[in-house]
Amino acid sequence: MTNRINEIVLASGNKGKVAEFTHLFEAYNISVHPQSVFEVPDVPETGTTFVENAIIKARHAALLTGLPAIADDSGLVVDALNCEPGIYSARYAGEHGNDGANCEKLLRELGNSENRRAKFLCVLVFMQHAKDPTPIICQGEWHGEITKEASGEGGFGYDPIFYVPSQKATAAELDKSLKNKISHRGQALVSLMQQVKPLLKP
Repeated sequence: MTNRINEIVLASGNKGKVAEFTHLFEAYNISVHPQSVFEVPDVPETGTTFVENAIIKARHAALLTGLPAIADDSGLVVDALNCEPGIYSARYAGEHGNDGANCEKLLRELGNSENRRAKFLCVLVFMQHAKDPTPIICQGEWHGEITKEASGEGGFGYDPIFYVPSQKATAAELDKSLKNKISHRGQALVSLMQQVKPLLKP
């Protein structure tokens, strides 16, 4: 591909993700647009892994907009629950995006288990076009433990019950800039930028 990239579609309508990517790419004079701007509907996540689902979302957004696309798929993996909720993290309790219900179900399922090890996983996929045969795939992991009760008002998802030993706080109690730097998504973004930089418009 000889043309430099100056626009990217984000296969998400999540305002937090849009702001994060916009900030990252503004130094390169690259415009980041959420797929909702183009009225791109969500695509069924039929994959069995984070990688598969991220590729499905990126390809869908690139196909319908004609722009390079970035998509992520992320979730929580808990050792004692046989890696659940995994790819079903956002709809663990049955309703997509019901953070409170998801956290409550996870704490209930884990009960008083002494093994509370867990990790957040994030897979980012960048596709130059819908038929890109070699999408860039990056992964980040954030290790921690599941608390016995929620704590903190920041973040979203499972952040209030995800304890980060190195910070002596839950993800929901961390400063936003620090969280973005050390989180699973933050790590994946650093890796992604290293590989995408050569494609960006100078």
